[in-house]
Amino acid sequence: MTLIPRTGVNGKGIANPTGAGTGSAGSDRHEDVLSFKELLQVVRRRLWLVVLLALLMSGAAMAYSLLLQTPKYEATIKILVGQASGNPETRSSLGDEVQGLLQLTGTMAEAVDTRSVADRVITELNLATTPQEFSLNLSAQQIPETQFIEVTYADPNPAQAQQIANTTGDEFSQKVSEVSPSANAVTATVWERAQLPETPSSPQPLLYGLLALSFGAMLGVSLAFLLEYLDDSWRSAEEVEKVSGLFVLGAIPQFGAPSGKPRGKYEDRG
Repeated sequence: MTLIPRTGVNGKGIANPTGAGTGSAGSDRHEDVLSFKELLQVVRRRLWLVVLLALLMSGAAMAYSLLLQTPKYEATIKILVGQASGNPETRSSLGDEVQGLLQLTGTMAEAVDTRSVADRVITELNLATTPQEFSLNLSAQQIPETQFIEVTYADPNPAQAQQIANTTGDEFSQKVSEVSPSANAVTATVWERAQLPETPSSPQPLLYGLLALSFGAMLGVSLAFLLEYLDDSWRSAEEVEKVSGLFVLGAIPQFGAPSGKPRGKYEDRG
């Protein structure tokens, strides 16, 4: 009886006997679909590959963060945005005033990280940096639903990070007072000054290692399925029967073990 191979979804040949009678139109087609149990078996057979890739990528990420990245320290200040008291007759209700200040605080947060403030801080401290580099290390954002702005500066030197953060608050406050001289002037007061940071905020080798570990595991599983797809060998008589629909008449034993004894077994199912 001649066997005609046909390529299945996993790259293995699916054999059908020619001339064999079929009870229905679709019974001569054998779909090679991997069950969940078989998927687990694929991963288990190449578990060493999954573990190896996960550990290699995790180790590489942690080594890169520890050896090649410069630690940075973050110093943070809080600025309170308010408004000077004006003529009571011209002032609106308290609710409108608070809502207006909340909206104004968001605009003020954007004004902190501007070139004019950066130039004043660089000049004041005589920093060897450009406004563009200064802006990359500075962040300012409004604390939601409050009139506070949180300003953070990152620097490899913790003392310098503290000094720059505090100076930024002072210069910004002075800048606001200069451009808002009216009776109802907007004020920006440094409410909380920066403390000396004790631990670096970056890099985070543990976080990088965990992310790389997860990515390496997914890459290893994908590679395991790719190798399974490219592997066209049969591993058991049951697999041959399932894919081809034929009975296994026998198996040729393998020799070559150190003791000279045959490996494998002979099965006669015909």
